[in-house]
Amino acid sequence: MSTGNPPEQNGERMSDEGLEQGGGELDLVAELEKARGEAASLKDQLLRALAETENTRRRVQREREDSARYAVAPLAKEILPVADNLARALAAVPKEALAQDEALRNLVEGIAATERQLQAALERNNIKLVDPMGEKFDSHRHQAMFEVPSPGKPSGTVVQVLQPGYVLHDRLLRPALVGVAKGDSGAANDSETAGSRSQPN
Repeated sequence: MSTGNPPEQNGERMSDEGLEQGGGELDLVAELEKARGEAASLKDQLLRALAETENTRRRVQREREDSARYAVAPLAKEILPVADNLARALAAVPKEALAQDEALRNLVEGIAATERQLQAALERNNIKLVDPMGEKFDSHRHQAMFEVPSPGKPSGTVVQVLQPGYVLHDRLLRPALVGVAKGDSGAANDSETAGSRSQPN
């Protein structure tokens, strides 16, 4: 007497097992894709965090370097009027008086030596004088105090320096106070004409 299941039942059981196995594989694939997506998202977040950290490090380093580079600026601004006064004192002494008064001449030589020593100290600390006489007016480095009719000078040329400017490295400490040539269109046109004539055909 046979106790085995009918062939139809065996087929149905095998079919059910296959479906269960296939469904399990689909679940594994879905879980794998989900894990990959999460890993990619975490990797992206990590890279962004690393980039932000590096940017912060560079910014702090740059700020620290700038702080050290320009640390002398407040002191320099206090010293510049002293340099101005020394230069004014030298300019105020008439040459005729120097020739006639030995004591005055010795005093002026002492002031001049002090002024040179001060300028040398400023330059050693990368503080440089800006004397734009004859240059084109530059609003980033010069401050125009007035305009002067100047025949033969192109408009916008610095024709008088009332007070020199100073820079610390590449940063402006104080603009130069200047007088600027007032619109001599003839000089400007002559300059342009000469420039055009010098160009090869």
